[in-house]
Amino acid sequence: MSYSYRQPNEYELSRTSAYSSDEIEDSLPYDDEDADRDDFQTHLLTGQSVSSAVKPPISSHSIALAPAWLRKQPRLQRSRAGSNRLPRRYGRAPRSLLRAFILLCYVFCTSIAAIVIVGGVFFPGYTHLPPHYQALRERALASQEPGRANIHNQKVFIAASIYDKGGKLLSGNWAQNVLDLIELLGPKNTFLSIYVNDSGPEAQEALEGLEQRVPCEHALVFQDHLNIDNLPHIHIYGQERVKRIEYLAEVRNRALAPLDAVDTTFDKLLYLNDVVFHPIEAAQLLFSTHTVTNEVTDYRAACAVDFINPFKFYDTFATRDAEGYSMGLPFYPWFAAGGDETSHNDVLEGKDAVRVKSCWGGMVTFDARFFQKRPGHAELVTAGNQGPSNLSAPYRFRAEKDQYWDASECCLIQADIQSPEPRNSGIYMNPFVRVAYDSTTLSWLSFTRRFERLYTPIHWLIDVSTSKPKFNPRRHEEPWQQVEEAVWVPDESLPNNGSFHQVMRTASHAGFCGRRGLALIKENVNEGERNWEVVPAPSGAL
Repeated sequence: MSYSYRQPNEYELSRTSAYSSDEIEDSLPYDDEDADRDDFQTHLLTGQSVSSAVKPPISSHSIALAPAWLRKQPRLQRSRAGSNRLPRRYGRAPRSLLRAFILLCYVFCTSIAAIVIVGGVFFPGYTHLPPHYQALRERALASQEPGRANIHNQKVFIAASIYDKGGKLLSGNWAQNVLDLIELLGPKNTFLSIYVNDSGPEAQEALEGLEQRVPCEHALVFQDHLNIDNLPHIHIYGQERVKRIEYLAEVRNRALAPLDAVDTTFDKLLYLNDVVFHPIEAAQLLFSTHTVTNEVTDYRAACAVDFINPFKFYDTFATRDAEGYSMGLPFYPWFAAGGDETSHNDVLEGKDAVRVKSCWGGMVTFDARFFQKRPGHAELVTAGNQGPSNLSAPYRFRAEKDQYWDASECCLIQADIQSPEPRNSGIYMNPFVRVAYDSTTLSWLSFTRRFERLYTPIHWLIDVSTSKPKFNPRRHEEPWQQVEEAVWVPDESLPNNGSFHQVMRTASHAGFCGRRGLALIKENVNEGERNWEVVPAPSGAL
């Protein structure tokens, strides 16, 4: 009688594949196995075959799906299917669990990779441009004719307030982006205003070099030091200090100053931060966002989306959803589902004009009517001029006056100019237009956006677990109604020089912009330090 033994690397994923390579020497010869099979057949029902009565274990199918390198591991052999015999070596159980764990990890990782690849290739986020965006892009690339992206010859005022220690922005990619954008808009249609302060001689030299290259009307202003003595002050801990937002509002308004002197009536105002951007996308933000007919836009403000790294949204302080809720986690879809689902759903639907109450995103375009006096024209209807504040054009950046209540000047300007019509602010965020704070991050954005839809369930889970969005006691207030608010009342006799009191007063239209806190400008700043500091709010208020 001849016997046939299994070789160590020989595996049959069937009922007869039984033992590990360590147990080969103890396995039965096939003749004995056939005898067992014959004995088994005597117990079959009429018409039943061995193949139908004995099925391979489910685990064998899972092993068949594993890669060859994993199947060839000696410990992956299974016990003989259908055999009642127990393995002779019971110490193998922990190793079997390890093999199962490795297989599970492999299947999990393979599934995740497949989902990422399929999602990025077939369901990319904000990658396929709407037709009118694509048409503008093709016009911009088809020739070198000045103004080719501005088919209606709209007048555009470009403003920027820049801190540029070392002059790298004014002599680098940022400056070149601005010059390329002017060519797309047409030098005859463009005015460039840049205000630079406290940045040193290198920045001054870079600004002078840029001025020689600007082909349009311009006002490039450099100031060695901005004197804050004339800015509004608050009294705190025996000192007169300036709120950081008062300072930021002032430098932004310095860049808007030429609007009061020029005779041109502008259609659009484009405000730039110190961001790197694609000039064609800036033109799309201006002329493609929320178009109605014949590529004519309809917005009061429209913002880009800015990134501090290839995944992380930056400007959370200034951005609020359609009902004034603050942001969720700073990655796609940015808006917490627990806030107002209008903005959240607009992002998930891939809209180019995501409805919000406020945004900035490093680059924002406005309807310029809000920033210029226009004699003979009817007063613009805005949220700001519907109540006691009586704001009207020309609008400018500002700060909140409450001592321990801060709101971004970028949010407040949009609270002032937006439509008072419920759920129709006229303010939009455009996720097709993206900017970054360095060139490397900008170069990655076209790739990482392809996979951002996959973040949605993770975003939702973390938002829920962290109770996003944050509570704002003034978000729900109806503008110009009498409300009770916690207000800081100064009192030098108290340890904190004051305390919070519940006070009845008229609610503002901009309560959704704020949060409890206080940031102050530092007058004596050492090299490498930022020029502001945060002062914690005393206890006693929400």
